[in-house]
Amino acid sequence: MPLTSSPASLARRSTRGPLDINDSPLIPSSPTSPSTPRSSQLLSPSSTTGSQFPSQPRTPRLPSPTPGSNLSFATAQTSPSFRTAASTLSTTPSLTQKDFSYLLRPEVYHPLTLLDVPPPFRVSSVQPDPTTPLSELVRSGHFRSAAIKAAQLLTTPLTSESPSSGEDYARIFELVYTRLACLTLCNQTALAAQEVKVLEDLNSHYYRDGDGIATHLVPWELRVLAVRLQGMGFNDARRGVMGYYDLAREARLNLTALKKQRKEDGGFEEEIKLWESRLADLGIRVASALVEMEDLEGATRHLQTLKPVTGDLQLQKALLWLCVGDVDAARSCIGDEDENVRNVVQGLAFMADGNYSDAVKVFEALVTSGSGDEDVAMYKQNLGVCLLYCGKMDEARTILSSLVDDSHSFHALTFNLSTIYELCTERSRALKIGLAEQVAQIRHSGQGMVGWEKVNGDFKL
Repeated sequence: MPLTSSPASLARRSTRGPLDINDSPLIPSSPTSPSTPRSSQLLSPSSTTGSQFPSQPRTPRLPSPTPGSNLSFATAQTSPSFRTAASTLSTTPSLTQKDFSYLLRPEVYHPLTLLDVPPPFRVSSVQPDPTTPLSELVRSGHFRSAAIKAAQLLTTPLTSESPSSGEDYARIFELVYTRLACLTLCNQTALAAQEVKVLEDLNSHYYRDGDGIATHLVPWELRVLAVRLQGMGFNDARRGVMGYYDLAREARLNLTALKKQRKEDGGFEEEIKLWESRLADLGIRVASALVEMEDLEGATRHLQTLKPVTGDLQLQKALLWLCVGDVDAARSCIGDEDENVRNVVQGLAFMADGNYSDAVKVFEALVTSGSGDEDVAMYKQNLGVCLLYCGKMDEARTILSSLVDDSHSFHALTFNLSTIYELCTERSRALKIGLAEQVAQIRHSGQGMVGWEKVNGDFKL
């Protein structure tokens, strides 16, 4: 049955840029305005399964005092959408009035199926202990177990790790972010896209501590992740792009305010750098979203407008240029200050041009001079792929197998090694199952993080 939208839901806005201040989500609407959101029924996964997603974004509901009930008179009086202008000036709502108990309902979170998990990973002897703390599960790469644990902590008061009440917003949002991020990392993005809809519009004033330019109660990382997942959940890729622009608008407002304060009082250097990095990251994410939409022309134009970036964002920008097919732009966006990144992009550019022999030389040099176990592992993986395209299948298989022997098990490695098995022999299934058994026995080494839990697609099963 299709979902019904709220009677007061708005028609879709045209996409605006981050400089459109008048349309900023930080400027509250007039309480008497027709755009004032009304309470609507909570979007729960149980009611959306198999349904048709609405083409218009829903206005966020204000949480009910009990599941399924309407807003009480007391809650309605103190919620931001129902306050008059006079009361807004005289009082500021207390955090105790923010009740997020609707995120603690068990029906919000889906059970995780084992159908896509290879049999070697289902054995109880290789599973982590149920009493393992959530932080340890995340650190060791047991993302599926961490997603299950996060949902348990949200829905049942098991330990001190659980939220104390619906008003413990910091712990609730921390667990929700862990749940959604771990679902994404263990190949359950579709479930995450359904569960994130319960948050609805994170630009709502209900998620802020006060009116106007106020502190947002939801962590920035969760807001950024929710933008992409909600675009997928509502089957509206444009929603994701618009969400990133809304966040960029807020980042610019914060930067403007901080720079003004720095001019008057001095300081605020760390806060300014933080928001500048967030704004640059959003620019890269917009380009990535356009590539996912297969709007390569739009992604190209957007990338041309971005300012030069540094660090990891520099490599991400180069990879996006490679995705849209502009190899020269990928090479030119890397500065001379980071020789390793420049060499990596050079090697990938050779691969994009089909010049695998030169790519082999680049990655061999990176393996020899590289520092850091994870970086060297990625260089070797790329080297193995180049050798495969050069027709040196035995050398490629040896290199990739040695990485698994050294307790590396990232997706590209297991997938490419499984491809070599398929090319080498007709008994590839037995080899792929053996590879799955070997990866299942990998334990956390104490250095870095191992993405341990896998699905059938990681081994082409």
